[in-house]
Amino acid sequence: MKRLAFIVALLLAAAAPAWADVSRDDAAAVAQRASGGRVLAVERADAGNRPVWRVKVLTQRGDVRVILVDVATGRTV
Repeated sequence: MKRLAFIVALLLAAAAPAWADVSRDDAAAVAQRASGGRVLAVERADAGNRPVWRVKVLTQRGDVRVILVDVATGRTV
């Protein structure tokens, strides 16, 4: 019985980072704050073998910029 409890605890610990994923809306907010522009699109992608949100932003100067937001941490890449 102790072994089963250990396995369950181990599986829950391994799944914890999945619960901490940054949402699409959170990624859009991070990119908007970083650029000061208007978010045009948000899609999930991979960068360097890790999942990111690819956020396309229209800056105040009229430039289109792509900002990558790490799915696990919410930090710009």
